[in-house]
Amino acid sequence: MTARTRITEAATVTDDQQPAGTDRGRILILLDGSRPSLSALEVAAQMARARQAEVLGVFVEEVSLLRSAGYGFAREVGASSGVVRPLDAAALQTRMRAQAEQIRRALQQALATSGGVQALVHCRGAVAEEVLNLLQPEDLLIMGRVGWSGISGARMGSTARRLAGQAPGEVLLWTESRPRPQCRVVVLLNHDREGNRRALMAAAERARRTHCPLTVLVRGPETGDPAILAELQAELGQWGVPARIRQLPLESPESLLRVLQQERAAELVLSRRGSLFGEQGVDMLSELAMPVTVTP
Repeated sequence: MTARTRITEAATVTDDQQPAGTDRGRILILLDGSRPSLSALEVAAQMARARQAEVLGVFVEEVSLLRSAGYGFAREVGASSGVVRPLDAAALQTRMRAQAEQIRRALQQALATSGGVQALVHCRGAVAEEVLNLLQPEDLLIMGRVGWSGISGARMGSTARRLAGQAPGEVLLWTESRPRPQCRVVVLLNHDREGNRRALMAAAERARRTHCPLTVLVRGPETGDPAILAELQAELGQWGVPARIRQLPLESPESLLRVLQQERAAELVLSRRGSLFGEQGVDMLSELAMPVTVTP
């Protein structure tokens, strides 16, 4: 393949009744064969069944890695053995092809029981650019916070940072976390009403799917407005999601972390329109040992 070449594997459907994508769009899952990405695939399959949505797996051969293999001084270190060896271009391409086949089988297996529509896009280029070219505003992107070149539980990688900030739709940054009793989904609202609406919708869906109650954190100039709080209560009541509303007087990483701990948060939802979703906020998000959904 040449740079920016895409191969879409044939979609498989195991049910006579083919579920079409909903108005909310497709579910794209960035796959690289790592444990975090395969764990995120299980979540993508669950959400696809709930949404009746098409799942598009994406595997990108990182072009910069392939280029670096052309230099005679390039070396790689075995993840388990620690052995240093030359980075051979032919061997690297063989591993990538095997990786793509492993991912294709995992994608088929994950969607087989539900009869879901699924396909694999196999491309070569820069990961973030390739994924952004595929995304539409109605799509949900799911990805592990670190890839095969990272360490599980490490800080958020540059690709995850860029996609969380620039994707046109929702992004779920998935990380495996231990189940906790009486855990809650927490959504952070701010001054932007349209951003709040999208964040609330995403949080309510996550709360319903995980059977967790919802905590709504409100801050901004309208925080003390009874009409705003009553409107929130009414909207949440219509969705049938158990929820409580808390006021967050200061939106800072430190204050948010304290509240998340108090609420026994299992997941966090926030809008990228919020002031917390800046460089300092992204650094804070990378430290959270929980899934984070970023909405438009």
